Amino acid sequence: MEGTSTRPRALLSVWDKSGIVDFGKGLASLGFELLSTGGTARTLREAGLDVLDVSDVTGHPEIFDGRVKSLHPAIHGPLLARLELENDAEHLKALGYAPIDVVAVNLYPFASASAQDPPLDDSALLEMIDIGGPTLVRAAAKNHRNVVIVVAPSRYDSVLAALGSEVGVDMDMRRTLALEAYAQTSAYDAAIVHSLHRRWVGAPEEHDSPEGQAAVLPTALRLAAERHEVLRYGENAHQAAALFVEAEQRDGGSTLVGAHVEGGKAMSYNNYADADACLRLCRSLSTDEWPEAPHACVIVKHANPCGAALHATQAAAFEAAFASDSESAFGSIIAFNTPVTLPTAEAIGDLFVEVIMAPAYDDAAKAHLARKGNRRLLTLASPGNRLAPLERRLVHKPIEGGWLMQTEEPPRLDTATIRTVTAQGVDAADEASMRFAARVCEQVKSNAILMVQGLATVGIGPGQTSRVEAVRIAARRAGERAEGCVLASDAFFPFPDGVEQAAAAGARLIVQPGGSIRDDEVIEAADNLGLAMVFTGRRLFRH
Repeated sequence: MEGTSTRPRALLSVWDKSGIVDFGKGLASLGFELLSTGGTARTLREAGLDVLDVSDVTGHPEIFDGRVKSLHPAIHGPLLARLELENDAEHLKALGYAPIDVVAVNLYPFASASAQDPPLDDSALLEMIDIGGPTLVRAAAKNHRNVVIVVAPSRYDSVLAALGSEVGVDMDMRRTLALEAYAQTSAYDAAIVHSLHRRWVGAPEEHDSPEGQAAVLPTALRLAAERHEVLRYGENAHQAAALFVEAEQRDGGSTLVGAHVEGGKAMSYNNYADADACLRLCRSLSTDEWPEAPHACVIVKHANPCGAALHATQAAAFEAAFASDSESAFGSIIAFNTPVTLPTAEAIGDLFVEVIMAPAYDDAAKAHLARKGNRRLLTLASPGNRLAPLERRLVHKPIEGGWLMQTEEPPRLDTATIRTVTAQGVDAADEASMRFAARVCEQVKSNAILMVQGLATVGIGPGQTSRVEAVRIAARRAGERAEGCVLASDAFFPFPDGVEQAAAAGARLIVQPGGSIRDDEVIEAADNLGLAMVFTGRRLFRH
């Protein structure tokens, strides 16, 4: 075991070696003795730096192929010694251990390893769980009064500057670095829990029944996300906001947060919120259920769809979605599930659009869209240049003092189980429209009413406290296009008045869950008005 040293000492042990050589050189120039392990020590030595191995300090070799290196009193004693207390300082000296003043550690990339495709087997994945690193981080952060803990390479320069100043690293900076350290270990543990829960317990998409899905809900919610960007402001200018990215999504471009952004100002809080709603519905429509209409276009304003359509051509899909509510489309978010072509770009023209999202853009289309400098063009990496469909997943949202969690999935109407409850029947040609209407209606804030012609919305009544008022709004936006439409409701009609309003607007078929104590009265009203009505047995609330 080594003797005591009078030089300040820094322990460097990192997986991500970005900037570590320059950091080591800076520390050495300030008189620090460098203590290191494994690959980090090798990297520093190759750069010409003098390095003391941890095993020289502990008097014990690394064991189990490096699984155990730093877990020793000769390391953790100096990290945890409260040097402001005379007893601790004297005890450390008596043990012959030199203090450690700076620790730079980052951890094995478990999140990236767990996201590999094909997936690692259990044995290989478990090897990517760092043990010594988090222990070093937590110990140094706990004793931040005496130890400077650095977990982010982006901090190296500012730490060196502070160490070289007359003041040194002040308490504010020490606390900031300690908080970053605990945030890293917290996110790391959360990523482990999340990944192993999916691997060992299962995921909601593997179960068809609500009971089966509930069986795989975690017993504890662990969030693993890092602050990616401070946004200009929140929903309003007086609110602060930031974008946090889940650890396993940092390197992926297939999600909204990983999308490539071009043009305009940086994305805002509201841009991201609206884009998320828009992308969710576009993914929901990006399936093979409508082979005759593979191109989806969704237009969203203030988190609600104002238009959605499927068509054989992309430009026609945009024109149909835009016609649903051309007024609300001003300042909207638009998503396409296929690469944007020049005819589509020309159809969009000079319309003021905040964000356009797609898996790709033709060169001519991108040049045409970029003429409006305030537009952001987002590209989401997608296999086969088509947005991946929306699968069942777990979602959560905060409430005061806690969180709510549920499974979420696109509604799939089973034509074998839905019931026609009126004398007027339903044509086979209506099935595609009913499935489309249900898929879009599920993404509209409740109470929600949707009017559809073919595979395009013509009127949407979103977010009303009265269902009959939602019918009135949808009818007003549809105008003459409501004649002969399919009308979808996210929940049952509690009274016949909603059906009467629908008939007055021109609806010929109503799709609703059923389940009201007045279902008989509602069905009678539909029969008297000559409407067809289908009960799906599936409510589609979105609050």
